Amino acid sequence: MAKPGLRFLSDDDVQAIHEAGLLILRDTGVKVHHAEARRLLAEAGATVDEHSRIAHLPEQLVMASLAQTGKGYTLYGRDPGRTARFGHGDRVWMSSPGQYTWIDSQTGRRRGATVQDVQDAIRLGDALDHIHIVGAMGQPEEVSEIGSDVFLTSELVKGTTKPTRCWVRNGRTAGAILEIYRTVAGGAQSLQQRPMAEAFLEPISPLQLPEHGLDIVKAFAQAGQPVSIGPMAMTSATAPGTLAGTLAQENAEILAGLVVTQLFAPDTPIMYGGIPHIMDPETGICSFGSPEQGLMAVAMVQMARFYGFPVYVNVGLTDAKTLDTQAGIEKTSSMLMGLLAGADTFGHCGICGTDHGASLEWLYLDNELAAYVERIARGLTVDAETLAAEVVHRIGPGGNYLADEHTVRHFRDELWLSGPAWNRQSWDGWEAAGCISMNERAREQVRTILATHRAEPMEEKLAAEIDRIVQCAQRELD
Repeated sequence: MAKPGLRFLSDDDVQAIHEAGLLILRDTGVKVHHAEARRLLAEAGATVDEHSRIAHLPEQLVMASLAQTGKGYTLYGRDPGRTARFGHGDRVWMSSPGQYTWIDSQTGRRRGATVQDVQDAIRLGDALDHIHIVGAMGQPEEVSEIGSDVFLTSELVKGTTKPTRCWVRNGRTAGAILEIYRTVAGGAQSLQQRPMAEAFLEPISPLQLPEHGLDIVKAFAQAGQPVSIGPMAMTSATAPGTLAGTLAQENAEILAGLVVTQLFAPDTPIMYGGIPHIMDPETGICSFGSPEQGLMAVAMVQMARFYGFPVYVNVGLTDAKTLDTQAGIEKTSSMLMGLLAGADTFGHCGICGTDHGASLEWLYLDNELAAYVERIARGLTVDAETLAAEVVHRIGPGGNYLADEHTVRHFRDELWLSGPAWNRQSWDGWEAAGCISMNERAREQVRTILATHRAEPMEEKLAAEIDRIVQCAQRELD
């Protein structure tokens, strides 16, 4: 069986982007808004201007950092048997760590998220087979923005046994969040041995490493947790007006974040987050669904593999605001490109439009899309058993394979069996059922799951300790 291997860059192209990244870091440099990081860079051989905060990174430092960086890792849930593996050939799907608005299931309109919305999203993520990391999905308006990430982390670890993720606000909240994970894991050493969460560093394009982001990286890396680095450079806005130029700058930004991470904590595993976008020339808005999105995602997978890293690409996304034809075209085409290129993980599930909101129906259908494209990625097996020449001879001209033992033995593995959101009825059957759209079927399935699914509850004493950590954090942060 052939493995997926979609490529758009030649080996020479990959080498040229790598060398351009090194050149950018050496000659242009990167602005580092973190005093300790600048000090460590200077001690490691970088040329640092404290006035401009720009650090010029020599090739030797970058290559040494690449050599010592961890190239794969596993995240563990509250149930250690529920994991997400990166760098091992698995495909990992994650519901959104959090959007600032919510798409109401009944009206289709945007509104503020509630705690109940987040709890529903966590329960739905726990139930869906292809969601391996459960995100908070929303930012509840009832909860103060200061410390909301600590509260959401507590809801996540109590509401699902899978690995979890929410957006971490700063270094102070990172400490409380790590304390929650240490408590669930059974102590600091246990958390180091079985990591439960990634730090996410988003360099600010062009060529800046933010202070709060590096505070988070330092806290997580020194606690033995992996780090995902994903700038969102935008072609013709925060990156050059060419795709190759965007890729070169994006690569430089990732490498800069990697170097600092290794200075904070050597051997920290890294996720190469190649998630560039374009700016739509007509609206000036970042596009999630452009054809260039898929092209650059495939190229970023190639760059990550060149360095040996697991890779996150922003595919399976759309600019559409409703589950329509545009959404289907954009989400599926880019998802297939990223998956066939060999990415480890993909654009966060449950996002409506260009980060315009979170939706339970979109999350459910993203899970269905994952099942669909997974079947394509699995390919097909050609051997004596599957060629079935003996079966064809036995059945003969004019025969029927439906009840044959060979068919019964193989059809469940060979054929993808669609779920209740899909329509394979006859026209008459579809009309008789009420001409229901996929969106309506998804809404009904979400209602059914929320009415019936309950995650394995956390032990009461542990839940009480998690609540105590949240309360202490809220007092200290206010």
